[in-house]
Amino acid sequence: MVRFWRSVGRSVKLAALFAYAALELIAKRPVTRAQRAEWLHRFCVCLLRGMGFATRVVGSFPQSGVVVSNHLGYLDIIAFAAAHRCVFVSKAELAHLPLLGWMTTMSGTVYVERGKGGSALRARGGMQAAADEGVPVVFFPEGTTTDGSAVLKFHSGLLAQAIQAGQPVTAAHVRYRLTQANGSGITIPSHVSYWDDTPLFKHIFRLLAVRGIEVELRIAASPIAFSAPDNRKLAAAETRAAVMELRNASETERVVPSKRFVRGVA
Repeated sequence: MVRFWRSVGRSVKLAALFAYAALELIAKRPVTRAQRAEWLHRFCVCLLRGMGFATRVVGSFPQSGVVVSNHLGYLDIIAFAAAHRCVFVSKAELAHLPLLGWMTTMSGTVYVERGKGGSALRARGGMQAAADEGVPVVFFPEGTTTDGSAVLKFHSGLLAQAIQAGQPVTAAHVRYRLTQANGSGITIPSHVSYWDDTPLFKHIFRLLAVRGIEVELRIAASPIAFSAPDNRKLAAAETRAAVMELRNASETERVVPSKRFVRGVA
């Protein structure tokens, strides 16, 4: 029952934050992608604070180019946007959602139509427009979300467009953990990652019941040095390897115990 009322309270607060953000968009009508990315950045910072979620960023967000990451759900987008002003590449279906689709479009999102030939090429124009304004672009080459137990094979379409356009590609990795006890049945795969067929708003309500969610964004120190930029499949594999390297570093950091000191013994 406590979880239910926590979800209710946070849902009311979340609705108020979205309403305020929508009114701000209507009033200010940001035009450039830089302006829209700045609005999204401020909004997502407010979302994370308002919902009581913590963010830990390891590394520095690049000022331009492309950032690619594994994908665990909609919370990834909020975390990346809160960490730095950026625009996203997303599936075109998102644009048709009530209110959320309009806000996504107004935030400068570049859309791709999965299953349609040439979609990645058409998205290149939007990615280039963001680059021209000095705004980094974030996308998720897995093409879908997972529960976090594995990183799927990366698709090469958008990566190839970014590489051909001369955009530096920087790897990133997102991970969630719980810093507070929530009782039995509450786990990252079941309540935080959004990867199954659960209706969106039902999942959000379930997410809002969880206490102590920490988002870790780990960003590579430098762009990927591709061994053969013209080889799409190899570039996709090397990009995934760079993300996996960050994932392994995160796992190692989590499992290495801190050194304990006993009197007279280090």
